[in-house]
Amino acid sequence: MCFFYALSVTAQNLEHRYQAKTGFDWELGGEPWTPKYYVAGFEFPKMPVLTNEQPDRFQAFTWGLIPFWVKTPEQAARIRSQTLNARAETVLEKPSFRQAIRRRRCLVPANGFYEWRAFRGQKYPYYIFLKDRTVFSFAGIWEEWVDPATGERLRTYSILTTTANPLLAKIHNTKQRMPVILPRERERAWLADELSTDEIIALLQPFPAAAMAAHPISRLITARTANRNCPEVQAPFAYPELGEG
Repeated sequence: MCFFYALSVTAQNLEHRYQAKTGFDWELGGEPWTPKYYVAGFEFPKMPVLTNEQPDRFQAFTWGLIPFWVKTPEQAARIRSQTLNARAETVLEKPSFRQAIRRRRCLVPANGFYEWRAFRGQKYPYYIFLKDRTVFSFAGIWEEWVDPATGERLRTYSILTTTANPLLAKIHNTKQRMPVILPRERERAWLADELSTDEIIALLQPFPAAAMAAHPISRLITARTANRNCPEVQAPFAYPELGEG
C-alpha cells in the first residue's frame, strides 16, 4: 500500500520537471508551498496533481478519494480513509473507482515514499526512492464531489497500487504491494483521453526494481509528538539486527 510519501522539492523544481504552466497558486490550504518530507494520507492533505483535464497546470487536490455519488458529509468522511489507494487488479470493477479510472486520471508527483518491513516480530521503516533521486509520478485517479449541505466542491485523489517488485517484496513483506510508478515516458499516456481497458492495465505494472533504491530510516517517522516534516526523517539509519543501513 502507499499511505506515506514525500515531495521534498521546491515549486520551481516541480514546475520545471513537468513543464507546467507558471502562475499556479502554490498556497495549499492557506499556507505557502514548502518541500514536504512527510505526507501522511490519513491526515487527508492537499497536494499538487496534474489531471487529464488540465495536464499542464498543477492543482491542489485532497488525498482520499470521495466518489461523486456519496450522499452526505458523514459518508464522505468514512469512505475517504478507505480510498487513499486503489488496487490495480480491481480498480476497473469497484464502484468507488470504476468511473474515475476511465475518465479522470492524474499524475501524483513524489520523490520518495515510506514502507515498513516486518522482521522477527518488529517493524522497521524504510525510505524508497529512484536511484537517480529524481521526481517521479504515481498513477492516480480523481473525483469531484459536491457537499449537498454547503455546495462546496471538493476534488480528491487516490494512488493506484500493484504487486510488489523484488525490492518492495523484501521491504513491504507482509502485503507485498507497491504504488504504481509510471515511467517518465508513459506519464502523458496515462493522462490521454479514451484509453482502452487493455491500455489502462498495461500502464499499471510494477516499476523496475533495478531503477529504485531504499534504506532503513529512524523511528522519527512514527514519533507523533515530533516534527516529521524535516530532512532527518529520510536519513539512513542503521539497525544492526537487519545487517544493513
